[in-house]
Amino acid sequence: MSPLNLKSKKLLFFVISIAILVLVVSCWSLKSGDDCTFSNSSLLFPTTNNTSEYIADYSYRVRPTTKVRKISNKECNITEALLKVYIYDLPPMFHFGMLGWKGKANQTWPDVSEPNQVPKYPGGLNLQHSIEYWLILDLLSSTIPGFKRPCTAIRVEDPNLADIFFVPFFSSLSYNRHSKIHGKEKISKNKFLQEELVRFLMNREEWRKGGGRDHFVPAHHPNSMLDARKSLGSAMLLLADFGRYPLEIANLKKDVIAPYRHVVDSVGDKSPSFEERPILAYFQGAIYRKDGGMIRQKLYRLLKDEKDIHFTYGTVRQNGVKNASKGMANSKFCLNIAGDTPSSNRLFDAIVSHCVPVIISDEIELPYEDVLDYSEFCVFVRGTDALRDRFLVRVLRGIGREEWERMWQRLREVARHFEYSFPSIEGDAVDMIWGAVHRKISAIRLDIHRRSRYNGLEKSDGGGDDNTSSELFG
Repeated sequence: MSPLNLKSKKLLFFVISIAILVLVVSCWSLKSGDDCTFSNSSLLFPTTNNTSEYIADYSYRVRPTTKVRKISNKECNITEALLKVYIYDLPPMFHFGMLGWKGKANQTWPDVSEPNQVPKYPGGLNLQHSIEYWLILDLLSSTIPGFKRPCTAIRVEDPNLADIFFVPFFSSLSYNRHSKIHGKEKISKNKFLQEELVRFLMNREEWRKGGGRDHFVPAHHPNSMLDARKSLGSAMLLLADFGRYPLEIANLKKDVIAPYRHVVDSVGDKSPSFEERPILAYFQGAIYRKDGGMIRQKLYRLLKDEKDIHFTYGTVRQNGVKNASKGMANSKFCLNIAGDTPSSNRLFDAIVSHCVPVIISDEIELPYEDVLDYSEFCVFVRGTDALRDRFLVRVLRGIGREEWERMWQRLREVARHFEYSFPSIEGDAVDMIWGAVHRKISAIRLDIHRRSRYNGLEKSDGGGDDNTSSELFG
């Protein structure tokens, strides 16, 4: 090798070394963590710790490897919204009329331009299943000029523009308040409303066109829509879990799981630390349950004598909610044990208390689990393992401060995704639910389009639309 070539290579090596050094120093001095993180091949795939950035685009990873579009709280329009929603103008008796609201003649909806003036939903345990109330308020406000909210979903007046058709029925409140027969009534008001709702939808061209598959029906309370669920089973259902539904009516392929609205107070930014939580594990609620909830009784017998575990019966009466708020905020772990159904609001009470949830419910389904990895902030224990002598105690005592604080910190980041608010804010429960609906749309369209292949031939031959349950959705 000639001296000239050797000098050229040395010079090239020197120039490359200087360039790399300049790049490193520049990134360090600018503190641009999003673009200059060198671990995990991040020069090629920049990382981000900003939860709002990945939630807004509803990507399928908790922490994406690329930056995504962020939806700002600005005035929304139909071209920017991810989801276009047509809401049926059902009479107030199906929704806000249950809250005592009475509009003017021919007025279907209350004026929501002033959030402090909107009809209030009943408190107590009614609130835990109030999901449709928050969604409807968000839709009604989506077309108000100057109203600041996320541009995830928007109401459209033309059904031909809609991605999804929302059925505005306070089904959970209807069950809670109108299930009993009074006086000379032959059927309850709840049953009557369901029958009228089914009759209305079956006569709508929008329902018949897609067999109801592009309709969104709220049924969050496990006992809501008992009389209508079979007739409306082809629709996308808004549910708490699948505990009281057959697979052909409710399943993850077509339906959306929504979080309960928490009952206890949120700790917000004043989250007690590891040392400030003297209770190892906390459970307060109904202990004696039927079916899958019998595990609570067995766990009670195993844990009741542990000094730093609080496991007692409790209700909302006699300051029950206030005591639970304090107890969860003072506990490192909160037990979420299957009851009559796989889910309960206790999980979401734990999340907003920043108390690491311990989920002992093998059949539970979790909200937006396609974008949230619950194992980052929850402990999952199989029911059979939890009933082994001292197994659960060993698991919890084996989680040290560092591991607990990692889950606790993640809880503080994700808790906002379980808060219902009006006006809605980016990444809250309302925004997250609309995102979950949006992610179902492609599959719904595929199913509807495949089923429409031979519609013309069937009609010319005297046949009708196929309204059987969807093959795609099981």
